[in-house]
This record gives sequence, structure tokens and C-alpha cells, in this order.
Amino acid sequence: MQKIMIVEDDITISSMIKEHLEKWNYEVFDSKIFNNIIEDFIHYSPDLVLLDIYLPLYNGYHWCEKIRQISQIPIIFISSANENMNIIMAMNMGGDDFITKPFDLNVLISKIQAILRRTYSFSKEFHILSYQDVYLNLLDATVSYRDQIINLTKNELKILQLLFERPQTIISRDELMNHLWQNNQFVDDNTLSVNMNRLRKKLEEIGLKSFIVTKKGLGYILC
Repeated sequence: MQKIMIVEDDITISSMIKEHLEKWNYEVFDSKIFNNIIEDFIHYSPDLVLLDIYLPLYNGYHWCEKIRQISQIPIIFISSANENMNIIMAMNMGGDDFITKPFDLNVLISKIQAILRRTYSFSKEFHILSYQDVYLNLLDATVSYRDQIINLTKNELKILQLLFERPQTIISRDELMNHLWQNNQFVDDNTLSVNMNRLRKKLEEIGLKSFIVTKKGLGYILC
């Protein structure tokens, strides 16, 4: 079941959208804490976001920009602010579509279905893994921590994915070697150390010193 997150401060409109989407067998989360949108987004991990422009505290452009720092999932703006400059701004900030209020719910469903089909038919399902306040985006190979973000290489992503999926477990060097190079006997054991050291230096750049801990003779674990 695909998940949709609604960010709309008009309770009547958000309830109406939620009820209609659920009839179409979507799982719907209606965010109500408007200073906590990113935390809700990461926790809920939706497949699509419906985002109003005019919101308490910060507007929809702000939250669109924040989401785009960690994710490329579809964002549809829903707003009565239908002037051309608002539509242009919404698209420039990373929106995928713009629907003007009032709108027909069946039109909304059609747009959602089209965007979801276009997005997920040709790419792997979007995932974010988290450990404490650190977030690993498997779709675009990035790590984010306290509004900072770094890009990962293919091997760095594989290392962190294994550690994030089992955060309380020591991962042995042999398991990591097999995960990265699939038992390639010609790969030097030192190659893993080189990759790990580079990854640690990147993590330190965003304040994550000693995030990956070495357990001597055993392997690695997240701190």
C-alpha cells in the first residue's frame, strides 16, 4: 500500500482529502505539528507529499526545500494561491505538480496515480534509514545530520546500509567484504580499511566523529 503525507492546516480540506484517498486504498498520514514536518516526513517515509503553501510558522516553499535536501519523492502543491508566480516558485523549489483550490477530488486522484506510476515504475522504492539523528537515503546515496548532508560513493553507501540495518550488531570485516565484493578473492583486505577511513572522514565533516566504532578483532558497529 502506497503512503501519502498531507501537510494542510485547513482541517476540513485535509480530512476530506484523507477520507477520499483512503477509499482508494492509500495509507494516509495527516501532519498536524507544523514545526515538525521533516521529523514527521522521515518517520512516516511517504511515497508522495501533498503540500499547501500557506502554513503556520513556515510556508510550503520552506518545507519543500527541506524535503528536497534529503529526498526526491513526488511533491504536489495544493493551494488557493494560483497566481503564476506562486506556481513558478513551487516548481522552482522542487514541486512536481500544482493543484489549485478548490479542486475536484477525482482530478487529484488522477494526478496522484499518474505521478506515482511515473515515479515508481522506473525506479526502486524510496527508503530512508535512520539511527539516532542521522539519516541514510538509499535512493540518492546521501547522509544527513542536523541540516548537513554529504554524498556517498557506491561502496560507502553499501557499508552504511549494512550498519544501519543492524545498528546494535557488530558487523565483521568478512561480512562487509562479502557484502561489498561478493567473495572476490582478489580484493585485498586493506581495501576495506581504505574505504572505511574515507567514509569516516566524510562523516566527520558533518560532525559525526567516531560514528562508526571499530571493535578490535570483531568488526564495526554504529556508536
